[in-house]
Amino acid sequence: MKNTLFIMLFIFNLTLQAQQVPLFDVTVGAERMDMYIDKIQEKNIALVAHQNSLVENNHLVDVLLEQKIKVKKIFTPEHGFRGTAGAGERVSNSVDKATGIPIISLYGEKKAPSDSDLAGIDMVVFDLQDVGVRFYTYLSTLNYVMQSCAENNIPLIVLDRPNPNGFYIDGPILEDNYKSFVGMNPIPVVYGMTIGEMAWMINETNWLPNQGHCNLTVIPMMNYDRNATYSFKVAPSPNLPNNKAILLYPSLCFFEGTPVSVGRGTDKPFQVYGHPLFKNYDTLFTPKSVTAAPNPPFKNKQCKGYSLVQVGYSSDGINLQYLINAYYGLYKPKDFFNPFFDKLAGTHDLQEQIRKGMNEKEIRKSWQPGIDQFKALRLNFLLYPDFENQ
Repeated sequence: MKNTLFIMLFIFNLTLQAQQVPLFDVTVGAERMDMYIDKIQEKNIALVAHQNSLVENNHLVDVLLEQKIKVKKIFTPEHGFRGTAGAGERVSNSVDKATGIPIISLYGEKKAPSDSDLAGIDMVVFDLQDVGVRFYTYLSTLNYVMQSCAENNIPLIVLDRPNPNGFYIDGPILEDNYKSFVGMNPIPVVYGMTIGEMAWMINETNWLPNQGHCNLTVIPMMNYDRNATYSFKVAPSPNLPNNKAILLYPSLCFFEGTPVSVGRGTDKPFQVYGHPLFKNYDTLFTPKSVTAAPNPPFKNKQCKGYSLVQVGYSSDGINLQYLINAYYGLYKPKDFFNPFFDKLAGTHDLQEQIRKGMNEKEIRKSWQPGIDQFKALRLNFLLYPDFENQ
């Protein structure tokens, strides 16, 4: 097997409910330089990075340059290298002002590094902070980077980071007909794995095109507790500004495939939801054009909605009741679900189940066979203790 997997397992005292843990309690892969610095010295390196690619308080680019590592190119995902671009906003190629290194966008004209992008590159280092949700596009960026590395026979090092939604598994399994950049692999919406574990799974399950196989090394974390949630020094993306939004994201992002606002353009993105025509509501908000959302739904229009800022987190998983209540709150409109909804859900079944009046318990039961099958596969690729087997 081409993979080099550095696996260090720790026994954790896990509780039934997720506990918030400061990120400094974990030694992330990027900080374990003794495990990968020798592999990249005297090599021409391309780095896949963004604003969360930190070694303590310093950006990984700066740390590698201080170590005399030859960082030749930076590849950047959705939201850009500094993490300021809004969701879906095209990211252009540029040059990092601090270092003069060319920045190549993987969220503009292309999603994968081209052969010419990788010309002269000896190794790629990947360090993105994921949030553990299938439709969060950093996982798709990982897929494309692995594909390019496999096709160009370039080794890839993935520096692992915590999954703030890593303590449960939930949602429908992505079906082949609904593959897109918001879902490329047959996994649930919330998959309970780190991005390093996902890299290993993708590589060894023939999920890369043409049964491609990447020369992969995963640098694991130390002291990672899968049952905990994590507070980050820097937001992983502009509209997930805090841990509350990150925890609500798996439930609320379905609204992106409907006419309902999730608070983009407010100071509470993914912590409120609403629509100008809701009859019942407990809060009012008016989306404005902001850096994180230049043209949000219902810009400058007052929305009647619901605030989830004070809602406690339930370990039961994805909350479908928000979606069901909104559907009936708008009197079951025929155009409630747009084509993007099925890509987010990974199936057409979810919208049909809601239209037919199935309740949350019935819908969740339909997910269970797929989840059980995924859980069995997942056990083969875990680098840390499993919350279900403690």
